[in-house]
Amino acid sequence: MLWNALLLALREIRRNLMRSSLTMLGIVIGVASVIIMVNLGSGATAQVSQQIASLGSNLLMVRTGQRLGFGQRSEAEPFDMDDLEAIWEVGGIAAVAPGASQAMTAIFGNRNWSTTVTGTDNNYFPVANWTLAKGREFSNSELRAGAAVCIIGDNVYKELFGSQDPLGEKIRLNKLSCQVIGLLESKGQSVGGRDQDDLVMMPLRTFWRRVAGNQDIQLIYVSAREAFSTSKVQRDIELLMRERRRIAATEDDDFNVRDMKEIAEALTGTTQVLTTLLGAVAAVSLLVGGIGIMNIMLVSVTERTREIGIRLAIGALEREVLLQFLVEAVVLSSFGGVIGIAVAVVASYALAALMSMPLVLNPGIMLLAFLFSAAVGVVFGYFPARKAAHQNPIDALRYE
Repeated sequence: MLWNALLLALREIRRNLMRSSLTMLGIVIGVASVIIMVNLGSGATAQVSQQIASLGSNLLMVRTGQRLGFGQRSEAEPFDMDDLEAIWEVGGIAAVAPGASQAMTAIFGNRNWSTTVTGTDNNYFPVANWTLAKGREFSNSELRAGAAVCIIGDNVYKELFGSQDPLGEKIRLNKLSCQVIGLLESKGQSVGGRDQDDLVMMPLRTFWRRVAGNQDIQLIYVSAREAFSTSKVQRDIELLMRERRRIAATEDDDFNVRDMKEIAEALTGTTQVLTTLLGAVAAVSLLVGGIGIMNIMLVSVTERTREIGIRLAIGALEREVLLQFLVEAVVLSSFGGVIGIAVAVVASYALAALMSMPLVLNPGIMLLAFLFSAAVGVVFGYFPARKAAHQNPIDALRYE
């Protein structure tokens, strides 16, 4: 009986192909919208996670000053090398790196580029998850002597050198001439939209003597060991720095320690909530498509009233008539679901490439969207099918 109902449904859909196609369009749009929104949301979540991971493994950042909101920060006494050595003594520390930065203009030949120059040491590479594309790190003698050498980011390389090999060449940073000894692997943009590849690194002593004119440390990068909780390490550093900076129990910190893992969890949580909301909004179009199916099925019942009367008059059971129209509605919505999934996959590929984000296809949401589209056919097809099954055969046969 079910097979016969399916054949009748397919025959009726083929007979009114244009109307059936327009009816399915609502389901196609609904299913495709839900899947695209969820796929793009998952891609955005993955992109945020990758960007956070690119900053460093188990990274904590210790900055001077209090955060005032909107990127503003109060002024406070900078860190020094004694603070750096003290943090090394905290349990669970894998590496510690200093950081002091200043905006400068890099010049090579007739090209120039405004960038950020950072003074640090070799611990900065593992802590901040940097790897060299070519060249080498700073030697111990260069770090101790404050040699005029530098390592450049991928963006600075492209702007100053194009396709030319930068190793061994000298660039000017305002009035300071330094030799390029390394090129960093590209990282792309950070979570805040900052280009991580737009930097020049030099030994900290070189930065102090030739650029800053002081021995201040603006930022300390801390990498916690894998087996240790970053939250505990963060609390230990905060207690240590309060003691070293002689902050009374009633006073607020004049520094802050940011755990990048917490930031990652907050950002991914936000994108997941937005993905859910967008998926829910897109799911409304599925309900609209279901209403369209019910409308067309009611029209179909009216058009086929005499056919229904003949079937009932020659002995067809009400449940057989109900099943015929119900199967027709489910077939329409299921076809729409399958087409919607195909459209969503193609659109997800295109949009992910256009928006430069990773493509994350979620098979679970595809299956759920298909089952939901079939359920829409059942729910919105039941009333027209029930109306057809309860036709009075005599009245149906008299229908013009």
